Amino acid sequence: MRNAIDFSSWSGLLSTLLGLAVVSLVAVGIRLLFMQTVQRRRERENRQINERLKTLIAAYKVLGGSFTGNLSVDPTHLRDHRQRQAGGIAGASESASERRRRIRDAVEAALSDVILLGTEEQVRLAAQAAAELVAGRSVEVAALVTSLRSFIRHALDLDAIPSGLPIPSQGPLRIAAGSPSRRGGGGDREGAGGGSGRGGGGGGGGAQSAAGMGAGMGAGMGLAGGHAIDPDHAEPPVR
Repeated sequence: MRNAIDFSSWSGLLSTLLGLAVVSLVAVGIRLLFMQTVQRRRERENRQINERLKTLIAAYKVLGGSFTGNLSVDPTHLRDHRQRQAGGIAGASESASERRRRIRDAVEAALSDVILLGTEEQVRLAAQAAAELVAGRSVEVAALVTSLRSFIRHALDLDAIPSGLPIPSQGPLRIAAGSPSRRGGGGDREGAGGGSGRGGGGGGGGAQSAAGMGAGMGAGMGLAGGHAIDPDHAEPPVR
């Protein structure tokens, strides 16, 4: 130790201080590298947990988004719906069939997410529900929804739901089928596109109308440029 630390001369003192500085820098560098490695690992784990929770919460909303009505999933496929419609069932039955098909598709996607990121119990329940759907039998997902609810509340460090509190059975979220007006709008657009392809005169008239609309919009923007618009009191756009 005495040979390592030499205070007998200025050169020995400088060499001793330089050695201590090098050792300190190496120790600090190792510590910073270790802390950075641990921090990256924690950030990666946090991202994985957040993505997992986000996916399972979305699956919970799809699988348990309703408390009333039909709480089971209809496994009927689109081709079966078309066969029924070809047999003379139309109108309201067509809309109901489309709604049930959309619900089934959403439930299948949610079950796939649960099988990928769920716990062992949730994977088992989701696999059973998927097998029932493949077999063509109606499925109730209340048990899976309860397991997801408990896991999500525990992962978010929320208080447990009181055991004496009755919670109704939950079923899949009811998804509205596409309205006939939207489908008709698509057909009108297709028809308009076909008409423009067949006739050049219609296309010229459409171009003139578009030019007039553009001029009107430009004038309106010019008038609005002189007035300040308060974003806090601006009305939301109508969709």
